[in-house]
Amino acid sequence: MALGNFMAILDIQIVASSIRDIQAGIAASADELAWVQTAYLIAEVIAIPLSGYLGRAFSIPTFFAWAAGGFAVASAACGLAWNIESMIVFRAIQGFLGGALIPTTMASAWLLFPLKYRNGVQIMIGMIVTIAPSIGPTVGGTITDALGWRWLFFINLVPAVIIAFLVPMCIRGLPKAQPELLRKLDWLGLFSLAIFLGSLQLYLEEAPGDGWFATQKILTIFVVCALAATVFFWRAFTVAEPIVSLKAFRNRNFAIGALITFVIGIGLYGSVYLQPLFLGMIRGFGALQIGHVMFATGAAMFLTAPIIRTVGDKFDMRVVVAIGVVIAAIGCFTQSGLTHESDFNEFILPQALRGMGFMFVFALMTQLAFATLPPEEIQTASGLFNLMRNLGGALGVAVLNALKDYYTVFHKTMLAPMLDPANPLVAARLQGLEAAMTAAGTHDPYLAALAQMTAILNREAMVMTFNNLFFIMGVIFLTSLIAMPLLKKPEGPPPAAASDAH
Repeated sequence: MALGNFMAILDIQIVASSIRDIQAGIAASADELAWVQTAYLIAEVIAIPLSGYLGRAFSIPTFFAWAAGGFAVASAACGLAWNIESMIVFRAIQGFLGGALIPTTMASAWLLFPLKYRNGVQIMIGMIVTIAPSIGPTVGGTITDALGWRWLFFINLVPAVIIAFLVPMCIRGLPKAQPELLRKLDWLGLFSLAIFLGSLQLYLEEAPGDGWFATQKILTIFVVCALAATVFFWRAFTVAEPIVSLKAFRNRNFAIGALITFVIGIGLYGSVYLQPLFLGMIRGFGALQIGHVMFATGAAMFLTAPIIRTVGDKFDMRVVVAIGVVIAAIGCFTQSGLTHESDFNEFILPQALRGMGFMFVFALMTQLAFATLPPEEIQTASGLFNLMRNLGGALGVAVLNALKDYYTVFHKTMLAPMLDPANPLVAARLQGLEAAMTAAGTHDPYLAALAQMTAILNREAMVMTFNNLFFIMGVIFLTSLIAMPLLKKPEGPPPAAASDAH
């Protein structure tokens, strides 16, 4: 089950470093290609909260096995895609089935293992949650370079099929299926959930480029999202068996834990988004080079994992999580002084710090959030918890995109006087560049020199923008500390769960 979880999260980012290869393979435009990732994310975010209800209806092992088998088929279809339309459809199916694998793994781990083993198990799941998106570009770049982009999807076939067969055979002790839930299915709640989360994800993807509310298209998406959300919450609070129960949010630890996870999700997916962008735009790195740099985060997470269990057992988990948040923030702050010459060595420490911080947070926050929940709420709560992380990531990327555009324009405006020929320093630099262009036989040396100066200005404006964004991410991390004192120290499972006999 952990392997299935890993595959589902990995496939979010595995295509990130191979987009150009996919574009060439299916003859898609840049705008169309964005849907290769967007379709997966929209479908995944719908499936995550829905998985709790379906897991109860079919039983977790059966539901997980069917989802894994479907994921294998959808992955094969993605690898065989012949145009952008087929790729979008198959990625959406893959994302929906992958979204079903993520929360069911967390719920199973919590329900199957006694209290004394949960620390280690949740650390493993936390490692998956944090490492998978971090190494996605690395794995994707390596596979594409060695075998071609279609193997990004074919690589899922064997493990997914094995999982589909082994999980029902090996997993015992989970709640039995409740098929009566299918007869009580709240269809209006289901459709409103799908439209609400799908349009929300789409809005967050599209809004930064369209001025948030500046176009009719984006305004329509927002209105649809708001109306669907209204219907969904109405059904969630009024029907006997809602498609997604929100009862878990009445538990203080879960509500606060979900909020902190939302904030940290901004940083987790935001850093995975920003780092490759800087390396590609400023340093001109290829997919494999970007993957090598990003590997530092995954390596730090892996090396940190053995420490967490000891620390989590000996110290107050709330303090350890707070330390993790601070470490992740420091990782961002140390990366807010980049230059256009910043290279591999200057990325190792910031990424290692972020990786270490993420591990401390995600490995232990689950225990803080779930420890006081009754077992019958775990499945649904797991979906909600994962949903909050993913929505945080979606919002984070959207906001970072908007801030990137704002700061780029701001810094270009501030640097514009550097192109004033009346400035003696600018004039001297232009003369030097013009002389070099003349020596190289350029047709219009002055215009060529001016173009080069403009390119330098644009580059420096982008570098300053990325520095701003990494600093802001660090501040966002620190804001989650405000909620940390509100968490209660878990003393043990609730009475209903004390026996761990599920």
